Amino acid sequence: EVQLVESGGDLVQAGGSLRLSCAASGDTLDDYALGWFRQAPGKEREGVSCITVREGIIYYADSVKGRFTISSDNAKNTVFLQMTSLKPEDTAVYYCASRKSWNTDYDYWGQGTQVTVSA
Repeated sequence: EVQLVESGGDLVQAGGSLRLSCAASGDTLDDYALGWFRQAPGKEREGVSCITVREGIIYYADSVKGRFTISSDNAKNTVFLQMTSLKPEDTAVYYCASRKSWNTDYDYWGQGTQVTVSA
């Protein structure tokens, strides 16, 4: 029902910034929550942030709180993750995912975009 395409991953120095984009198609996002996840080699997949599109309820993992900002642009059907003060431990493949806002399971996933933060 929802197709997601991430973009914006890059190589950046510690302390730098990146803006990830998740372009959605196939359905209106008013009833959806959009989440950002990341997975580093040898580590479990970690929930980074999510936003419910209609209600505007936002969640951040403690590890990124104060550094990352999630936002949505309804006209562009896109969700963003603005990342600042990046640390080497932020290095991971970042994935965008969607779920109905009243559900807990994320049903649709993008292909991922690589973020590498050098020391």
